[in-house]
Amino acid sequence: MVVLVVKRRLAAVFGVCLVLGGLLVSARWVSAVPAFSAAVTPPMVLVIDPGHGGEDGGAVSADQSVTESRINLEIALRVRDLMAFLGQPTVMTRTEDRAIYSSQARTLREKKVSDLKNRVTMVNELDNAVLLSIHQNSLPSSPVTHGAQVFWNAGDGAEAWGTMVQDLLNQAVNVGNEKQGRRISDSIYLMKQVQSPAVLVECGFLSNGEETVLLQQPDYQLTLAAAITAGCMAWNGE
Repeated sequence: MVVLVVKRRLAAVFGVCLVLGGLLVSARWVSAVPAFSAAVTPPMVLVIDPGHGGEDGGAVSADQSVTESRINLEIALRVRDLMAFLGQPTVMTRTEDRAIYSSQARTLREKKVSDLKNRVTMVNELDNAVLLSIHQNSLPSSPVTHGAQVFWNAGDGAEAWGTMVQDLLNQAVNVGNEKQGRRISDSIYLMKQVQSPAVLVECGFLSNGEETVLLQQPDYQLTLAAAITAGCMAWNGE
């Protein structure tokens, strides 16, 4: 019974986020004053991290025409806009298709290392920060594999947060192809080094042709963003 109530609550929050997303798109309320303001200081600042950027395009589609970094940014900006409308403070690690490495970095490897370290620093220097990292997956050896999957780090509450987001993504885009969220490997530098709860969302597979088309569509991006936002807000409200 408790599980059913929680799922109904998540579905309701997702519905609200999806409606708000439609309003944001149609009315262009991106920079508007939040319609809902918290009565007390929000308990968290959500750092939204569109993975990769610039020279580091991340995964690419089968025909090499679509880069992960661009899709990551488009979805992340939609999450940011929904969060702003709901009165939730956010910080973006990047708002353009560029990396955030230091000027001293020269080689591609140095730039990637510097970029990741700067993202970690950005999160760790913020009070009450939590990290949401947006990515796209790829598995060229299995082009039929598709769907959104969530991973979390060892931070306090990260598993509960990630599970909420995964449940909503399963309802929104993974129907008949439900995924199980799981703890991420400690080999993922960003997720290991941040000192706060962190969730990484692999929104889909660029190695799957049909899903690559979907991931570029504004309506599909909005659905993903609404599910992610609803999961974040439900967890923050616990």
